[in-house]
Amino acid sequence: MAETVLSSGFAIAWPWLLLLAPVPWLLRKILPSSSSSGSQALRVPWFEAVAGKRGGWMRRPWLAVIAVLVWLLLVFAASRPQWIGEIESLPVTGRDLLLAVDISGSMDTQDMIMNKTAVNRLRVVKKVAGEFIQRRHGDRVGLILFGSRAYLQTPLTFDTETTATLLDESEIGLAGRETAIGDAIGLAVKRLRDDAAADRVLILLTDGANTSGEVQPLQAAEFAGREGLTVYTVGVGADEMMVQDFFGTRVVNPSADLDEDTLRSIAERTGGRYFRARDAEGLEKIYEILDELEPVESDVEIIRPVDELFYWPMGFAYVLALLAALLSIRPLMLRTVTP
Repeated sequence: MAETVLSSGFAIAWPWLLLLAPVPWLLRKILPSSSSSGSQALRVPWFEAVAGKRGGWMRRPWLAVIAVLVWLLLVFAASRPQWIGEIESLPVTGRDLLLAVDISGSMDTQDMIMNKTAVNRLRVVKKVAGEFIQRRHGDRVGLILFGSRAYLQTPLTFDTETTATLLDESEIGLAGRETAIGDAIGLAVKRLRDDAAADRVLILLTDGANTSGEVQPLQAAEFAGREGLTVYTVGVGADEMMVQDFFGTRVVNPSADLDEDTLRSIAERTGGRYFRARDAEGLEKIYEILDELEPVESDVEIIRPVDELFYWPMGFAYVLALLAALLSIRPLMLRTVTP
């Protein structure tokens, strides 16, 4: 990319486009003027109100100046003015980390406490996992959402803020009401198997058992282990919950369907660990442990941020063009309303 630095931090990506600035003047000089003789093909009754006796709006000095400014601003915007920031150091670990989050119907169970208020499981996961993602500077982080089927919500990217935002925007039931744990692991293996990263990690978070999908969880775990993918599994859900029914209030276990044996086996077969999160505080501690297991220590890559500024001259050009249009039609509007 060719750049011309005009001042401290300011640059133009495509300076050769500035050569287009004198094109309208050259065309006016080179091309022959139109002949005023001959019959008119179209009769415009209000032409004089717009053109006036001086021969057209372009011969009005102030309108001509606006037209020139609009053209110059558009050419300047097309040349891509930029602001080059200071050199920054970006830590790079060479680690690819996928987060697979269960958004099946059971994640709507309100058995988790956050800020002394009962909330559903997904809301707690969004908060804790989102903070974990934003701490992964230097890692490429991706997001898989799964219910009855699994799909990649965010591909591997250094943009951890966007990944956390997309997790926060996920909704229960978006991928179906059941749970396809095996498909989620299989999708992670498919996305990571061709990556050259030294460490490839999947953190799978669910509150139930595999009830859907084409791949069995343990089969997917065996495949992940052969591909060098480390899987950490997290079981979410409280052990006790007060519910109201016909006979009054009773205590139930809302996590009765959680298949801890399978989750533990998945982790063991891939060199990972299984964790149990019964409340928001427990989930936060788990992610603190994961930070220690998968540290962010890394090499450093030098980057120079670039902010595009083309929208400023383009915006000014739009305002000037709108102003010229309004001032040009004002005589016509006055002529029209005058009795």
